[in-house]
Formats: sequence, structure tokens, C-alpha cells
Amino acid sequence: MVEMYFKNHTHYNVKEYKQNFLAIANYTLELFHIQKPVELSVNIVTRNQIHEINKKYRNMDRVTDVISFEFDQGFPEIDGYIMLGDIFICQSKAASQAKMYQHSVHREMCFLFTHGLLHLLKMDHLNPKDEKKMIDMQEKIMNHFKIFR
Repeated sequence: MVEMYFKNHTHYNVKEYKQNFLAIANYTLELFHIQKPVELSVNIVTRNQIHEINKKYRNMDRVTDVISFEFDQGFPEIDGYIMLGDIFICQSKAASQAKMYQHSVHREMCFLFTHGLLHLLKMDHLNPKDEKKMIDMQEKIMNHFKIFR
């Protein structure tokens, strides 16, 4: 079970994504053999907001598409829930990337959520071996939901 705190900080209509994200999260947790309930937050933010977050917490003075903040010390459990962390997705950046990659905004938003979720689950792409594992997992998840480029 996934308890998702979903907050839209933009003027875009993004309600439809919460159900998609919940389905992706539940399937991904199955793949990771996580059976306890989990909690995470998803924030849909503006370019200015993600730029400020990126600058403040990552020392990168630029807009990005998704930022995840996972817990450093494993997976803390509070009131029976495993706390995964927070995901911030920039909807307008997702829209511009979708146009650039010639696929739907829906596909890009689901991909960015999946990417962020995998970071919360301690996957990364800092070296070629880990990057391949993460890319393969992203593709498996996206293919399961028939969300193709």
C-alpha cells in the first residue's frame, strides 16, 4: 500500500497523474519485494521552484526536471509506514522535454515519477553498471504500463 501526498504547486491540471503514480509505485514496490506500507510525497512544481530547490540543495543553478530526496539512513519506519522521501517534478520542463523527445507529456511525467521513485529506493546512475540497472528497471516499469515513447 502506498500513501502518497500529492501537491500541485502550479496552474496546470495534473490530477490525473496521482492515480498513474500510485499504480507505478505499487507495481515498483512489488518488484522490490516491499510488502509494508510506504509513504512518499510528490510535488508538481514550477520552473522557478525547482530551480530554487536545485540551487539550494544541490548547488546547481539551473532548472531540472525531477529531484528526489530520499532518507540517508535506510528506510525509516514511522507508525507502520516505510518513509521513502519526496519527489519534485517540474511539469513545464516535462512538457518541453516531451516535445523534444516527440512523445506525450503523460509519458514524460510518468517517466520522471518512475525515475524519482527509483532514486528513493536507492537506485542511482553514477557509474555505467548502476546506470544500466536503473535504465533497465525504468523500462520494465514503463513497459508494464504500456507507456512507450
